[in-house]
Amino acid sequence: MVKQAQVLVVIPHPDDAESRVAGTVARWTREGRDVIYVVCTNGDKGTNDRSLKPEELVRIREQEQLAAAKILGVREVIFLRYPDQTLEDTPEFRKELVRQIRKYRPETVVTVNPYERYLTHRDHRITGQVTLDAIFPFAGCIHSYPDLLEEGLQPHKVKEVLIAGFERQNYRSDITDTFDVRIAALRCHKSQIGDFPSPEWEGWMRKRAEMLAEGEDFELAEAFHREEIQW
Repeated sequence: MVKQAQVLVVIPHPDDAESRVAGTVARWTREGRDVIYVVCTNGDKGTNDRSLKPEELVRIREQEQLAAAKILGVREVIFLRYPDQTLEDTPEFRKELVRQIRKYRPETVVTVNPYERYLTHRDHRITGQVTLDAIFPFAGCIHSYPDLLEEGLQPHKVKEVLIAGFERQNYRSDITDTFDVRIAALRCHKSQIGDFPSPEWEGWMRKRAEMLAEGEDFELAEAFHREEIQW
């Protein structure tokens, strides 16, 4: 069943959206745009606490993600629940992302950068690459995954992609009025950041947002590589 939304955010783990794009998401939802999260893994390996069982961590991280999404005004969170550290570039994974794109029919898809060099989480590389492949050409091609047509999911052509990362940034998003909401959403992920880092760390985040906004007519920013898709 089609449940149209303007923005689809595809991330590898619970907390990845809040650490990268939450200020922009909060601004979008304040402007009346429907935002959907797709969380690819269950985050079951995101701890070094030997006393915390993976299945319990999954439950905790999903609750944290739902709480953060509520603060940001995200309409819905889809949990694909692949095990952490196991994502692969497979037709099955790609098909699942195509399904979500066709189901929600977003104008904009946000994901992580698959091309960051050297030490980066494998799940991030795979999520970014498979998301980009799902967007083009698979989601828009009628002969790709024809069984999705039987689910009522017609081809859909995404208009733009925003890639969150530190390389080749060409688009800056104003988060001046939503920076504090971003911090509040990030605080929900206590299994990952404890009771939140020191005020100095929050100050570092603000300073980085100020740096990303240099040359713009606003104070704080998140930055992306933006691609318009020509079909």
